[in-house]
Amino acid sequence: MIGCKPSTTPMIPGAHLHQDSSTPFDDPSAYRRLIGRLIYLTNTRSDITFCVNQLAQFMACPTSFHHTAAMKVLRYLKATPALGLFFPADSVIQLKAYSDSDWASCLDIRRSVSGYCIYLGQSLVSWKSKKQRTISQSSCEAEYRALALTTCEITWLNYILEDLQYNYSMPTLLYCDNQSAIYLASNLVFHETTKHIEIDCHTIREKCSQA
Repeated sequence: MIGCKPSTTPMIPGAHLHQDSSTPFDDPSAYRRLIGRLIYLTNTRSDITFCVNQLAQFMACPTSFHHTAAMKVLRYLKATPALGLFFPADSVIQLKAYSDSDWASCLDIRRSVSGYCIYLGQSLVSWKSKKQRTISQSSCEAEYRALALTTCEITWLNYILEDLQYNYSMPTLLYCDNQSAIYLASNLVFHETTKHIEIDCHTIREKCSQA
């Protein structure tokens, strides 16, 4: 791949990988080794976390299409060798989180994907892209489950700061781009259509009330 053409994106925008009927890849072990290296690389390259999460779901029976998608990640890495994590010394110490979800993105079982990025000041300190355990019946529900996952991670980071004896009074900022999920987080009334996510509702509202 040294002489390959660089790519500006790690995967085709809007594409969702699935267990297709294309030709099985002739060397599954090589595919698994490649994905294993890419998973290790996500420790410092958060920009490829989502696509590696997608590719890792097909290590049992990869196809030629999945291998082509993995090669595109390598082409992207060639185009962006200088990207990484930067921790400035003069940033304001405050936790700030961004939560999002990709509703029903798995074409095989229609589960959604939760994702978050959490900053300490200007430094990215935690990130994840993970398929949800249950099927969400609406984009609001998928976004709310992503909020719950992000809230649990924020709580854990706050515990770490307390263990390090770092006290700060600034509240954690949690950003979400779904108005229905934001309204659900601040509404004290449970509706009939939201009883199945009641635990997630209580998790987020408890933390909001403590802020």
